Amino acid sequence: MIWLGIDTSTTPLAIAIVNDEQVLASFQSSMKITHSIGTMPAIEELMEKANIKPNEIEAIAVAKGPGSYTGVRIGVTIGKTLAWTLKVPIYSVSSLHILAENAPYFQGIVCSIMDARRSNVFAGIYANGEVVKEAHISLVDLLTTLDNLEQPVLFVGMDVSIHWEQIKEVLGDKVQRVNAAFNLPNAAVLIEMAKKMEPSEVHTVVPEYLRITEAEANWMKEQKKNGN
Repeated sequence: MIWLGIDTSTTPLAIAIVNDEQVLASFQSSMKITHSIGTMPAIEELMEKANIKPNEIEAIAVAKGPGSYTGVRIGVTIGKTLAWTLKVPIYSVSSLHILAENAPYFQGIVCSIMDARRSNVFAGIYANGEVVKEAHISLVDLLTTLDNLEQPVLFVGMDVSIHWEQIKEVLGDKVQRVNAAFNLPNAAVLIEMAKKMEPSEVHTVVPEYLRITEAEANWMKEQKKNGN
């Protein structure tokens, strides 16, 4: 079975083509290239290198977020469009969980994070591969939660560097971080995760942001101010 995996959740772009248990071709980049411009050409180039035609794709796996509002929408939209056009099943997977699966054998807690600004992060906490919590949360609250678990913690994600000093200050000897090679999302990992899931109806696949958009927040403030 030939799979196409797509992750555009944040700055990194990750694409892979997998045939059963063999990775035919994969692509990762952390360069700041607009996903709306770069994703489809990257998919086309990867398919050409793998000698795969569009009608040979049998399933699509896509990262559903959280992450950049625009980035997540682009990946989900491309995945849904291809699944609908090719009439193949689509699978959507948490972007945070994909990052965490870069460290599947760690004995302890794996925590993947993405910076969400204003001292907040998108964070996933996993134990033995199972989801403990995924949330939009303040870094202080996240570190308190991890400290209370009283287990070794491994951090994953490009944005760990932004908060590393504060993380070390709170968690001390309990905390480690992966090396740079494992901070990027891996679309082949995304596909392996999707293989264990049930497919979704194309129209039901939507981005999962773990927080409301700024426009929604402003609308709610306006409604509250007006007594609605």
